[in-house]
Amino acid sequence: MASITKHGKGWRAQIARKGVRKSKVFPTRQAAKDWAAHEEYQIANSRKIAAAMSLADLLDRYAREISPAKRGHRWEAMRLAKMGRDLGHHRLGDLEPKHIAEWRDQRAREVAPGSVRREMGLLGAVFTQAREEWGLMRDNPMTGVRKPQEPAPRDRLPTAAEIEALAHVAGDDLSTATGRAFHAFRFACETAMRAGEICGLTWANVDLERRVAHLPMTKNGTARDVPMTAAAVELLRPLVGRDPVFGLSSAQLDALFRKIKAKAMIKGLTFHDSRAYALTALARKVDVLTLAKISGHRDLRILSNTYYRESAEDIAQRLD
Repeated sequence: MASITKHGKGWRAQIARKGVRKSKVFPTRQAAKDWAAHEEYQIANSRKIAAAMSLADLLDRYAREISPAKRGHRWEAMRLAKMGRDLGHHRLGDLEPKHIAEWRDQRAREVAPGSVRREMGLLGAVFTQAREEWGLMRDNPMTGVRKPQEPAPRDRLPTAAEIEALAHVAGDDLSTATGRAFHAFRFACETAMRAGEICGLTWANVDLERRVAHLPMTKNGTARDVPMTAAAVELLRPLVGRDPVFGLSSAQLDALFRKIKAKAMIKGLTFHDSRAYALTALARKVDVLTLAKISGHRDLRILSNTYYRESAEDIAQRLD
């Protein structure tokens, strides 16, 4: 039963039902009574109301209330909107694992297995939030739905001939965005920094004497200090006076590198392959724990299984 009491110049409505307590002040007694009646109905019929809710509305709520607190909120917002178009017509009360499986199979025909796995992970997070925090679902419709098999680690490194071809196309004029885009690629091949980290690099966070680049915020949500090779430092010197250091946004860098690659007639190479190139080279000089500190990896298995490419024969030479 709701409690309506005088509060200053207004009226306070209080409800307590099924463990849920709410309170709000209104200018009139009638407004307080109306609100209390509505809230009590919502609580008493929460399961029925939730079952009638569309998945599109649930995805939209997650995008508004949960995603903005994450570093990857833009990616999430786009993926949630796409899911809403593909699956949103289902009501939560009717949603079954078969619907998720059908959507998974359709997405598998459109994007790579890794992308499907990431999208299924996001959808699972939405259902967990809806079930455990919002009380909108009793069961998880993803239970028993298999994710696509984990794709094999990417094994593509730029060759010396490809780097030379890219350099020829881009030129060495760092006053041009094209020249700086390839310069950024060379820098990434020395430091294993991600494209976004390079684009966000400012001189306030670069110490050429100590050969350290400080990254205040990384993909993992933490800061990282990146030790630089002598070659990396020399790549930065011509850019002194420009801030940010490379003067490029992530979108510009992506578009320009694609353009350079196309003109050089190189296929299958991405800017991110520079990270693997750098880590493979660094793995010959440092142990896995040091390499993780440089790269920011939290899972040492990724580093040891992917970037330590020594053969048994190479390792045998170091045993004596």
